[in-house]
Amino acid sequence: ISITPRAAHRLTTIMAKDADPALVLRITVESGGCHGFQYLMSLEDTTKVDAEDDTLFTMGSALPKVVMDSSSLELLEGSKVDYTMELIGSQFKIVDNPRATSSCGCGTSFDVK
Repeated sequence: ISITPRAAHRLTTIMAKDADPALVLRITVESGGCHGFQYLMSLEDTTKVDAEDDTLFTMGSALPKVVMDSSSLELLEGSKVDYTMELIGSQFKIVDNPRATSSCGCGTSFDVK
């Protein structure tokens, strides 16, 4: 998993605004959505990271961090975490998922090979 500079910058901004350097972006994959699987993202404290099941990713330095459980990582390996800004809103987004065969227009749901 890699983190784009734009996503890293936004995570760093959020951490500074909240004055909480212990925040991580958790990305989870669950069954559901219009294509079978959906991405869920939330901010949480590093104290909630499970050392046995979770994997932490960074962009070259100690901060910012993205965390995934092993089941989600299996479906997202080789993907990128990006941050997009559009007229309808801004969001963290998974891009270039090599396991996805198709996805919905909003990019939150996908099929796997």
